[in-house]
Amino acid sequence: MKEIRLMKGNEAIAEAAIRAGVDAYFGYPITPQSEIMEYLVEHCPANGEMVVLQAESETASINMVYGAASAGRRVMTSSSSPGISLMTEGISYLAGAELPCLIVNVSRGGPGLGTIQPSQSDYFQSTKGGGHGDYRLPVLAPDSVQEMADFVTLSFDLAFKYRNPVMILTDGVIGQMMEKVELSSPLPRRHTLLPWATTGKTSDRKSNTITSLNLDPLKHERHNQKLQAKYRQMEREDVRYDSYLCEDAEYIIVAYGASARVSRKTVELAREKSIKAGLFRPVTLFPFPSGELKITAGKAKGLLSVEMSAGQMIEDVKLSTECRIPVQHFGRNGGVVHAPEEILEALEKLIQAGR
Repeated sequence: MKEIRLMKGNEAIAEAAIRAGVDAYFGYPITPQSEIMEYLVEHCPANGEMVVLQAESETASINMVYGAASAGRRVMTSSSSPGISLMTEGISYLAGAELPCLIVNVSRGGPGLGTIQPSQSDYFQSTKGGGHGDYRLPVLAPDSVQEMADFVTLSFDLAFKYRNPVMILTDGVIGQMMEKVELSSPLPRRHTLLPWATTGKTSDRKSNTITSLNLDPLKHERHNQKLQAKYRQMEREDVRYDSYLCEDAEYIIVAYGASARVSRKTVELAREKSIKAGLFRPVTLFPFPSGELKITAGKAKGLLSVEMSAGQMIEDVKLSTECRIPVQHFGRNGGVVHAPEEILEALEKLIQAGR
């Protein structure tokens, strides 16, 4: 039976983690995501089945995640933009060692320490690897408190399906806003010993070694080829997107997260002015729904990439349409959230430019 609550997005992620049977959380406080750890400390099961620990730094916390993931446990961390930057070496190690885990980024404005206000300027960092090496992460972008909760279980499903870290990339708007959320019943805790995990018991099997280090270049090349094949499988099997009024749209707004929420209102305002507008929302930023966007935009006259950044997702939008359709960017940055009317004005400029 589902339970209905009024919760912040950050709280919804934490409660969903408890109900998903997460074994351990390691993190370090940073605005605007600190409520995740605070909620877990207050509400985690008292029977000791879930470990919640504030590490001494983001670097320490991601390496604690590496250790728990090596044992095959459900483990997660969360941070915000500059904190994720400190984790990127460890994230690369996790990807190289093929270890499943969940990483939550409630992004804030940068560069540098920037601001505690919301931003979407971590798109490149999240979808193109971020750290060293040719690794990729499945990246889910919720646009509601409900999806913040729902994507926790989905993330762990994907993480263990691919033996790969998974990221929920959200922003300070979704993390701090309050909405009604339906919470699923708690899942039974999983105690199955995974064949690849380092359990400390080797009496009934050969010992496992988990590492991302391989000094033989040919062996390491084969390992990289295996990883790339896995990423291509993600592109075939786990693309997710949503659309709104795109069936007859002549102009399509492409946006994710908080920008998608605002853009949905822009589409309604445009329709009131007899502008056939629609919204295409990537739910997975990697794998990006390129084929689906290409089909959706097949008869469109123009696309507007709306982001709280100087323009990052627009590169994937242009590649998806093979630059055959005019694509423009409209963004606010530095922690400023755009208004629906501002996006509509940018859309009208796109229309005028095409005439």
